[in-house]
Amino acid sequence: MNFLDRMFHLTQNGTTVRTELIAGITTFMTMAYILAVNPTILSAAGMDKGAVLTATALASLIGTLCMAFFANYPFALAPGMGLNAFFAYTVVLQMGYTWEMALAAVFVEGVIFIVLSLTNVREAIFNAIPMTLKKAVSAGIGLFIALIGLFNAQIIVANPATKISLFSFKQAAADGTFHTVGITVLLAMLGILFTAFLMIRRVRGNVLWGILFTWILAVLCELTGLYVPNPELHMYSVIPDVSAGAAAFAPASIAPIFGHLDFSRLWSVDFLIVMFAFLFVDIFDTLGTLIGVSSKANMLDADGKLPRIKG
Repeated sequence: MNFLDRMFHLTQNGTTVRTELIAGITTFMTMAYILAVNPTILSAAGMDKGAVLTATALASLIGTLCMAFFANYPFALAPGMGLNAFFAYTVVLQMGYTWEMALAAVFVEGVIFIVLSLTNVREAIFNAIPMTLKKAVSAGIGLFIALIGLFNAQIIVANPATKISLFSFKQAAADGTFHTVGITVLLAMLGILFTAFLMIRRVRGNVLWGILFTWILAVLCELTGLYVPNPELHMYSVIPDVSAGAAAFAPASIAPIFGHLDFSRLWSVDFLIVMFAFLFVDIFDTLGTLIGVSSKANMLDADGKLPRIKG
């Protein structure tokens, strides 16, 4: 404990090892969806799903450790939503580039991103944003993530007339999907209400307890037959499948995608356009998220700047 306190200055930052453990588990549970979503999106571009899953986990591990040791901030890093969708659906499927070329563009923009960070350009952009806008960015990201969550839980669904509408339990009962989709919507709503109650009562680790409560409730629903998994509707079992024993936990090889970069069109106009599109989204996506989490955690100084931002 003393070693961790000296390394990460926990006492100086007003926290404890116990607090950081709970916060770390909560953060992982909150962002673990990326392990499923990222391979699903990138496999649409032709990339191996298992290899992307392993790469996603490794990239998140390496990025988060770098954040801890270079900047000493409790910010977890993982492949970003939005960039992966742009990669798969726009660059590969719409514009017709191979995923190998798109991956090369990501690599080049990543190198440029690091250079911009080391030369204080990114810090200058961060500091140029007024405090009022930083707070607005935080609120905007929160609303956007909430919208994604409500869509994924199918509490809200697409509607051709109004764009967005609430899930219809009456329709689910009529078409026989109440015990698949309908139950998961109910579970999501109960989980949100339970988590909100814990937050109001200021219970420590409230988000984590909310996630665990919802999962346990879902397991009970499946065991009692109230929830019926249906893979065709993308409704899967909530009970972990460990029938394969230790082999079930073995990571897939990243060989099908590792190092597969196509630089053959490096100096073409098309490549540069794609690369700069990635870079633009990357800079402002990460800046927005950095502003959001640092504002929420009260880590900005009196001038609205983030100390040690270069790290």
